[in-house]
Amino acid sequence: MSGRRFPEFRLGKVLATSFTATLTERRGEPVERVPVPERLVDWLAVHGLRVDACSESQWERARQLREAIHEAATAVATRTPLPAAAVRIINDRSTGGRASAVLSPRGGQEWHLDSASVEDALSVIAADAVDIVSGAREGRMALCASPTCRAAFFDTSRGATRRWCEMNTCGNREKKARFLANKRQGPSRAD
Repeated sequence: MSGRRFPEFRLGKVLATSFTATLTERRGEPVERVPVPERLVDWLAVHGLRVDACSESQWERARQLREAIHEAATAVATRTPLPAAAVRIINDRSTGGRASAVLSPRGGQEWHLDSASVEDALSVIAADAVDIVSGAREGRMALCASPTCRAAFFDTSRGATRRWCEMNTCGNREKKARFLANKRQGPSRAD
């Protein structure tokens, strides 16, 4: 690229919620991690979804998918009805590409994008969203406890008790804020 610096990606273990994390701090000062089509190409490559290029219209469709996944995941986490528009977008993107799951030489799953297009990559992300939003995969949808983040994440921890989308960002920031607030209050006295 042209040497421009962009915020680092937040990489999770679940493709669909990692995709929604390309926009963070949704309730604070939002941080857009894919502000240009070329950055989306980079994000997809990091996740093994290599595409040839990304047009402005493909980038906009990707951002629509990201927001639809976030809305649907938030609805599941808060036990509210799924937004019909979000469901429609997820389903349209899921069926709009030609991607195939293939077995890697190491025995894992990889994706073969038939035409190396953004549409193929978006279909993989949307299919992953269908799995986690529908409950087809073991785990539960949750929202980050950080008041400025509130990212939807897929909790697969034992007991499904995770509170933060990422411990090394939101969790640490919140724990540090609590520590500093307690320190300002001074030592407590036990009588």
